[in-house]
This record gives sequence, structure tokens and C-alpha cells, in this order.
Amino acid sequence: MFPIITFESMAQAERASAMSVHESFSSETRDGVAVWSMIAALDSLCRPARSRFHLLTRRFAQRSKRSTGIVTIVRMNRSSQPNRTPDTLTSYFWSGDTIRSRRVSDIVRTGMVEVPALPTRLLADWDREIASRMVLEPGDVEVMPLARARMRWPDYTRCVQSMSNWTGALGLPGVLAASDVALMACRGARYHHDGEQYGGAVFCNLFLSEDKGLDVHFPSLDLRIPLTRGTAVIFDTCQPHGVIQRHSGGFNAADFRPDQDYVQMFLTWELPIEDAHVGQVLDVAFDVDPSTASRLDAEQVRLNGEPVMVCPESGRWRRTD
Repeated sequence: MFPIITFESMAQAERASAMSVHESFSSETRDGVAVWSMIAALDSLCRPARSRFHLLTRRFAQRSKRSTGIVTIVRMNRSSQPNRTPDTLTSYFWSGDTIRSRRVSDIVRTGMVEVPALPTRLLADWDREIASRMVLEPGDVEVMPLARARMRWPDYTRCVQSMSNWTGALGLPGVLAASDVALMACRGARYHHDGEQYGGAVFCNLFLSEDKGLDVHFPSLDLRIPLTRGTAVIFDTCQPHGVIQRHSGGFNAADFRPDQDYVQMFLTWELPIEDAHVGQVLDVAFDVDPSTASRLDAEQVRLNGEPVMVCPESGRWRRTD
């Protein structure tokens, strides 16, 4: 069994902690004593659930440095209006010559795999490539030459095998070997989704750079994953995501000054969403809106039936013009 972290369970624990401290605070303050100790306890126990989740994620990453680890992170409905119907996010994607519909998964799989320290000559070659042959502005994500990198990367095969072992443990045997792989570089990443080009795929990313104080952020899921060497993530391409500063609330190009090294390198695989194993791992439901799909001629994402796009700074959904 893999550990499952739910935001709903964290919120319940948060409320229970707050209630416990509130009761203690009320009884003690009737006698006019221990006010400050109760305030300190309240501050300690009632920190946002998100902070505790970040700590748990980092501890898990540390424990998993020497072995394959898997965490399943599931977004629960946290609406403050209990009778409100949950939002419906639907992807319309090409399947052969026709458009199919599917639910966008709110499950993210993450873990740590073994990635040996990268050779100095490989890092130097990447620096030269970025400085001389491309313009990598803050928020940009660009393809890097993988064939040349492999010539300077003796442990490349070992890294891929570690990733293959991890995905195999998730229930994806042989899927990685049958999928296309690319080497990517980003200097942060504006919030976006990839459903208009890769709606029929799931992204499987292995981050190669050292910890530079950056997180991959899924704003709709209220989820941040610290990026360090060996971080592995599988997620739905239609789920809004970005790479931002760890202590930032959104993407800001000014956070990525040119005199600081904020470049993250990663390998990415496109896993076919229609593969039975892939769909099962992310709990994807297919053909949820065949009538709309039959009228479309392009891939897109719709929220509650309306075409939407992602705000590049906040990651929030907004209607297309």
C-alpha cells in the first residue's frame, strides 16, 4: 500500500486542534492565568494545514533518498459551501481521428528516485547551451539536446532505470520504455496547462538539478512539491501547474533575476492517457461528454462546460474571450 495524503483529513485535524486549544484557552483564562501560554499553543497547533503538508513532503523526500518512494496525493473537495456541486473539469483530446472526452485527474503521484550527482562537464555544457544558443527568459520552458547530453552523462541509463523501477512499482510496467523522452530546461515556469497539445498524455518528470528553492505548484490542488535532484512527479497534463519560488504565492518574473541560477533541468516522458495502466493510476474516467466531443475539431479543456484558460501569474482558471 502507498501512503495517501488527503487535504480533507488535514483540515479535520486542523479543526480538532483548534477546538482543543480553544476549550483549554477558555477554561484557563477564567482564572486570568496562562494567557500567553495558550496563545503560543494556539499558534503552534493552528498553523495552516498546508504548512504541515510541506513539512511532511520534505521529510518523505529525505527518507526516500536511498530508495524508491511513492506518495499519492489526492485533492479532496474543500468547498466552504457543503451543498455546492463540485466543479467539473473535462479534457477533449484526439484519439486517432476522433475527439474523446475525459475527466481531468486531480491525482498527483510523486516520490524520490536515485539520481547520482551530475558530472561537471555535463553541467558546463548545459550552461554554455543556455547562454549561447537559446534565450531562456523567466517562465520559459525549452527543449535541450538530449543526444549530446548522453555523451557526457555516464549515469544516464542508471537514472532512467531508477525511474522505470519507480513507475513499475506504481503499476506502470513497461510504459516508460515505450514512451518518448525529452530533456528540458526551465527558469521557473508560468502557470499553464498542456491540454491543448497533450490532452491525450500524462507527464512523467524526473528533476535533475539540486535544490534551488523552487517548487512545482498545482494551484487548483493547493499542492506544492519541492524540487531537488531525484524528485519524480506524474500528473495530468490538463492540470494547471507552474514552477515558482518556494515562499511565493504565484509566478513573478522578477523573482528570477539573471544573476541567480534558477534553471531547473528535467527529463520528461509523455505517457499515453488511454493506456489502461496509466488511466488506472490517475483514476481517469473516459467518454464523460461524448456529445460535446463529437462537435469539436481541436483539443481543449472546459470547466463546467465553458472553455477556459489559465492565468499565467496566479494559476487560476478564467474564461476564454
